[in-house]
Amino acid sequence: MDIDARGPRFGAAVTTAVLAVVLITGNVWPLVWQTLCFALGAAGGVARSPYGWLFRTVVRPRIGPPTEFEAPEPPRFAQAVGLVFAVLGLIGYAVGPEWLGLAATACALAAAFLNAAFAYCLGCEAYLLVRRGSARVG
Repeated sequence: MDIDARGPRFGAAVTTAVLAVVLITGNVWPLVWQTLCFALGAAGGVARSPYGWLFRTVVRPRIGPPTEFEAPEPPRFAQAVGLVFAVLGLIGYAVGPEWLGLAATACALAAAFLNAAFAYCLGCEAYLLVRRGSARVG
């Protein structure tokens, strides 16, 4: 079942804000939260993530029904990619090196910002490349 295309973009906007707070303040706790959000989005799909719930219950009723839909698999894969970067960020902040925490968090922030601002999902594009590559092999 396809999902409202505005949902992942909303989630990316919230993710951008959360990760910016991490980099600006140096506080790792918002990264812990974001890692959990990525894990839930990767495991259950973006519609079942905390930001998906927030979009569905608070935002969508105020902006009306969807006009554009997308397959759930690419955004779910993007959540898994975000999870990898968030975990690397946590490792860097917790045990070092600190530059790893900064770099991984900054990469996740850049990807979230691209999706939020320009509707360009790097993780979704990676998903499509992986699918094309596996179709050629199989």
